[in-house]
Amino acid sequence: MEPLMHVCSRLGDSRLEPPSPLAGEGPGVRGSSALTQFAADRRLLLRAAALGGLSWLTPVAEVLARRAEREPKKPAQSLIVVWLAGGPSQLETFDPHAGKSIAGDTRSIRTCLPGIELAEGFEQLADVLKLATLVRNVYSKEGDHDRGSYLLKTGYRPDPTLIHPSIGAICCRERKDPGVEIPRHITILPERFSGQGGWLGAQYDPFRTGDPREKVPDVVAKVDDARQRARLDDELVIERAFARGREQAVQATMHRQMVDTARRMMTSEQLKAFDVSQEPKELQAAYGNTPFGRGCLAARRLIEVGVRCVEVTLTGWDSHVKNHEIQRAQVDILDPALSTLLTDLEQRGLLASTVVLCGGEFGRSPAINRLGGRDHWPGGFSVLVAGGRLRRGHVVGETDPEGKALKPEQSTSVADLHATLLSALGINFAHEESGPFGRLVKYSEGQPLAGLVEKG
Repeated sequence: MEPLMHVCSRLGDSRLEPPSPLAGEGPGVRGSSALTQFAADRRLLLRAAALGGLSWLTPVAEVLARRAEREPKKPAQSLIVVWLAGGPSQLETFDPHAGKSIAGDTRSIRTCLPGIELAEGFEQLADVLKLATLVRNVYSKEGDHDRGSYLLKTGYRPDPTLIHPSIGAICCRERKDPGVEIPRHITILPERFSGQGGWLGAQYDPFRTGDPREKVPDVVAKVDDARQRARLDDELVIERAFARGREQAVQATMHRQMVDTARRMMTSEQLKAFDVSQEPKELQAAYGNTPFGRGCLAARRLIEVGVRCVEVTLTGWDSHVKNHEIQRAQVDILDPALSTLLTDLEQRGLLASTVVLCGGEFGRSPAINRLGGRDHWPGGFSVLVAGGRLRRGHVVGETDPEGKALKPEQSTSVADLHATLLSALGINFAHEESGPFGRLVKYSEGQPLAGLVEKG
């Protein structure tokens, strides 16, 4: 990078252009393009200005920002699903109607976006909402937890004749990275229905793990290296004997590939990505001293080493009784973790290459029941999306302030939401191929939301 004073000497030069690509680097190397170097220069200058109070750097920061914004945006490569299991209330999270009867005692707060409010408790997210978009008019026909989870994670309603792949499985299939030695699809603190490979195959099922404070399960041999090698050699002899005369059937199980993959993972340096204790204490505290907060921090670390999809679950949103108390306790966990995840990704230059989806299987009813709770409500709820080529600082749709269910023409279908996210990932959402029993199936039956995915 140029010396700082050399860059500053060109503050007023309208001809300022990104530097040439670094010598010896080609387009296939991470961070090798002129735009990447240019963005790195910009981040360094902005950091210097922030740390040193150097307001005189503002002009060059503005020039660099304008140049970067005019560059075509590349598709995202990874996906983080922040899953709010149990059905979060849209009224106590992303779509408050403070002052209306349906709000109960819920109050709202202003955000960095003019005229847009969040429920009280999201003070941190309110400050960084310009990084994300709220889709407030999602509509579903599934009011059951398992069926609703299946729909939100796959874009399809359950079908007894077919298991659909989750959006994370599709991302892993389409965004391959041979340099990744650990699973490319990971779920942290999984619930009952985690994303599956479905008709794409079991190789796209997620690796399930718990609180990142604990050791990753099943990656340490229970015997010494010599004995482990002997066991594997013995297993190989048995496998070869069993495979004689039935090679195709054995290959179809993918057992050998799974064993080889597991062995590579057990010895991979990339396993350290699960260890959030290597992060600065201040950053760990910012995410929150909770399993979920640590899960979100681990998600960022895993994306950095090339993992394609990480799902992190925060359970406990089912509030048929004491809705306000339950929802507020969950918001206290979600707010620091989600807001820090967005800013952490942005500061590291990862948000442009990572799509983030935050939501649950449905919303909660506008009516408060006699136990002070809200019941299942698929008739209009909210999700937050961010990253990749998704538009920032925007709100899609609205719900009725009197609590009426949305009509189809007023709403965003789950299929359309999936088509939008797949487009942000640079994946052909309408891709069609022969699934089980020769049946033609698509990644998504929806259409991307108009104006939400910026062109590359």
